[in-house]
Amino acid sequence: MDPTIFLVQCLNSLQYGLLLFLVASGLTLIFGIMGVINLAHGSFYMIGAYMAYALAPFVASTLGGGFFTTLALGLVLAVLLGYVLEWAFFSFLYGREHLQQVLMTYGLILVFEELRSILVGDDVHGVKPPDWLAGAIPLGELMTYPVYRLFISAVCLGVALAMWYVLARTRLGMRIRAGATNREMVQSLGVDIKLLYRVVFAAGVALAVLAGMVAAPVSSVYPGMGNQVLIICFVVVVIGGIGSIRGALLAALLIGVAETFGTVLIPQAAGVLVYVLMALILLWKPDGLFRAG
Repeated sequence: MDPTIFLVQCLNSLQYGLLLFLVASGLTLIFGIMGVINLAHGSFYMIGAYMAYALAPFVASTLGGGFFTTLALGLVLAVLLGYVLEWAFFSFLYGREHLQQVLMTYGLILVFEELRSILVGDDVHGVKPPDWLAGAIPLGELMTYPVYRLFISAVCLGVALAMWYVLARTRLGMRIRAGATNREMVQSLGVDIKLLYRVVFAAGVALAVLAGMVAAPVSSVYPGMGNQVLIICFVVVVIGGIGSIRGALLAALLIGVAETFGTVLIPQAAGVLVYVLMALILLWKPDGLFRAG
């Protein structure tokens, strides 16, 4: 393989893996810490992409803002959405059987898809990146690499560092980790576990929405896009270890490498490589790469 092409594929692997981590980290928070199987998590990614498409004209015409204003407004709306959904629906699922969780969250998928169809239709939409990120950097004499893809990687790395700091170095992170280990004990110590879980759920929704918003310019916006990313996110959570943020990061990067290089080197088997990777890792470590933390 040509060195320039190899470098491009490495950058693509990094960008795809980090973006996948951004979506899956929200899922591993909700699934690993709160014990809820949330099939609607992919819908939050779809909502983020449609927010990037629908909010940008509104922000430009009404608020006079640009790309970062759109991201900020989208994140505020995502936190509110997560807070309301946890209060109205998910707070009743703690401790219940997984079948009940699956049925309710699958019902939410249908609701979100119908609302999407009513509000914005069933067409495929493109989202233009900001002008200052629309260029490309030269790689060798013939190839270039989009600046926006590098921006996506930088955003995801920044979020990963922020998550590590919050979970490992702050009092809120200590409470989240303790609540995941022993909910009743944390509640008996005076911590409002309901509010804590509500904050965690809102953060998980915000992470998925952010991933959808930053991915929209490179993936386009189309019906059913959340369902495609949901399956691979569960693979990330299982490989990394349920509830482990660092495990989700490593698993997402491994999947990024497997999918990107698999598509180039053995396109006939590219769709299977991720699941072969999952099977091999689970044979080696049945609980995933890392424990929760």
